[in-house]
Amino acid sequence: MTFEALGIRQDLLASIWDLGFTEPTPIQEKAIPILLSGTRDFVGLAQTGTGKTAAFGLPLLQLADAGRKVPQSLVVCPTRELCMQISQDMARYTKRAQGLYTVAVYGGASIGEQIRELRKGPQIVVATPGRLIDLIERKAIQLDEITHVVLDEADEMLNMGFREDIEFILQNTPCRHSAWLFSATMPTEVRQVSRRFMSSPAEVSIGRVNAANANIDHQYFICHSVNRYATLKRAIDFNPGIYGIIFTRTKADAQTITESLIREGYDIESLHGDLTQQQRDKVMGRFREKSLQLLIATDVAARGIDVTGITHVINYELPDDPEVYTHRSGRTGRAGRSGVCLSLITPRETHRIRQIERMIDNRLHRMDIPGGKDVCRKQFFHFIDRMLAADISHGDYETYLPTLREKFAPVDKEEILQRVAALEFDRFLQYYENAADLNVRDERRAHRDTPRSAAGQYTDTRGRRFDLAQNQMRKLFVNLGTRDGFYKASFLQFILDMSDLKKEVLGRIDMKDMNSWIEIDASVAEKMIRALDGKKFKGRRIRMNDAESGVPRPPKRQK
Repeated sequence: MTFEALGIRQDLLASIWDLGFTEPTPIQEKAIPILLSGTRDFVGLAQTGTGKTAAFGLPLLQLADAGRKVPQSLVVCPTRELCMQISQDMARYTKRAQGLYTVAVYGGASIGEQIRELRKGPQIVVATPGRLIDLIERKAIQLDEITHVVLDEADEMLNMGFREDIEFILQNTPCRHSAWLFSATMPTEVRQVSRRFMSSPAEVSIGRVNAANANIDHQYFICHSVNRYATLKRAIDFNPGIYGIIFTRTKADAQTITESLIREGYDIESLHGDLTQQQRDKVMGRFREKSLQLLIATDVAARGIDVTGITHVINYELPDDPEVYTHRSGRTGRAGRSGVCLSLITPRETHRIRQIERMIDNRLHRMDIPGGKDVCRKQFFHFIDRMLAADISHGDYETYLPTLREKFAPVDKEEILQRVAALEFDRFLQYYENAADLNVRDERRAHRDTPRSAAGQYTDTRGRRFDLAQNQMRKLFVNLGTRDGFYKASFLQFILDMSDLKKEVLGRIDMKDMNSWIEIDASVAEKMIRALDGKKFKGRRIRMNDAESGVPRPPKRQK
């Protein structure tokens, strides 16, 4: 199948041929013939990096009337980065086409400059929801003549809380001929939007809904929580050519890990919600230029990132929502390239691997955490390969050869190689010389891998002692649930903030409308009960106690 056979006109064909596009991707092959009709609502389900921008961008450009200098098509997407990326791609598609103009409008940039660009009469506007509504309220853009609306990364926009904005936009495009919705996953919220605003949409799904990219190798390490940072370093060092994104749950984790890795000499920066737009643009610029080897990001901060060539995605912790795993892993393995998605998990989280496997319809492979010698060997051979591949054609090295021969005359070849290795790797080899085995050999008896101390006790890598007899889970009841406005992630953060405990002490959380049940390490269960029981939440008294054994609540402290 060719783009020409899909019905793309000649000037657009010339532009995409210049870009090296020869054959359409599966989503392009199935979507473009439907969208070129211009009158059919459409739902396209495909992972990021599968060519969705061209799938809707080329039909939009072909349907646009170059002679009319008014917005005719609207592309709505979740983030500034994706907005800019789509606009740049559209400009590339119209390199050989005359009179077609695309404008991107997004937050964090001068709204005055964007209004001036809109006055030039673009046929296509690419926008983030918030900035678009701001422009509508200022009467700087009219949607009266919009005939086609594209919702790109619809699931991401709804996850970010843009549902009301999206509904407002769709309600205010009265001349809309069709709406095209593209999404990597199909949660209930996306389905509801399609049912409410679309009429018998054509639906195209590339692979199973939520299924992961087949080019991605999904792997995981099992480690103790106290060894998570050390395991992350092993993963990075064992892949010397890595160019990747590390995902954390919180911006505090992102910043802390970044600072630690920078101190140890890694080329890395963090991307989180506390950065200004200028700082964010600077970090992303350095990452795209590959002057940064690694980027650490939270899920919110990473939304809309579209960077080619990413070799690895590392989940420092698994996301609370399994669907988020699909979005994270989709940052690698793009445009037909292969990639690796590696997750660091604790023994108590192994059951979540099965959940993810069922959701993405793919296998996650358990890998051994590399030993110190394995890491050194990998780094050494990577250095040798780089040295042998070094380009020596541009330097006047022959000038120095006589001096070099004189200097190295008394030294044999083997010693020269050893000295080169020592200069490059001495510190590295010393660091890993006596490196511990970080693997958890038996999850059911995981704590026995830690050093033994006093009878019945073990000491972890931070020197903290705990009793095996007490290292059991207790189940607590609390009269808070989803009706109180919580979802699992926010509820987790609430109880941890109230009790000043770490999330590693928690097991399964089962939330209902009015109540929840929490599995927690027995050694800290009483601390959590004391922290929450009797407190007030939105005027209601919190009740927390042991859900199974009938252990009485601890007495109230006297004021």
